[in-house]
Amino acid sequence: MGLFNKKIEVKKQSAIKAAKVNNANGSVKADAEAKSMKDLYVKGETQRAKAMAKTGEKKLIYGDAYKTIMKPLVTEKVSGLSVLNKYVFAVAKNANKIEVAKAIKEIYGIKPVGVNVIRMSGKKARYGRISGRRKK
Repeated sequence: MGLFNKKIEVKKQSAIKAAKVNNANGSVKADAEAKSMKDLYVKGETQRAKAMAKTGEKKLIYGDAYKTIMKPLVTEKVSGLSVLNKYVFAVAKNANKIEVAKAIKEIYGIKPVGVNVIRMSGKKARYGRISGRRKK
C-alpha cells in the first residue's frame, strides 16, 4: 500500500483543479474527482460519528487501530517495496480494507492511496516424524 504519496496526492489535486478550469472553459471534459480509498471511509466515518453522538459512546484514541494493525513486517522483499512507497503490515484476521485504511490514518496521520489485503495460509512444517502447519 502506498502510504507516503504526498507528492502524488498534490499532483492529483492539481490535476482536478486543472480539469475544473478546463471544464469552465469548455475545452475538456473530465471527472470532478478521482475515486480513491478516501471516498470509501470518509462517508462511513461521518455516519459512525453521528451514531456515536446519539449513543454517547466515546471514541477510543489508538485503541482499535493497534488491534487492527499488529506490526509492520520487515523482510528483504518488503524493504525493496519501500522504494516504491509500499509498506506491509501484519493485520488482524477479521479486518477489511476500510478498517486498515482508518487504522493507518489514525496511527501515522497519513491517508493511504490504496490498500491490498491477502490472507496467507500457514506453511507445512515438519520436525522429525511430527508434521503440521505453522500459524496462518
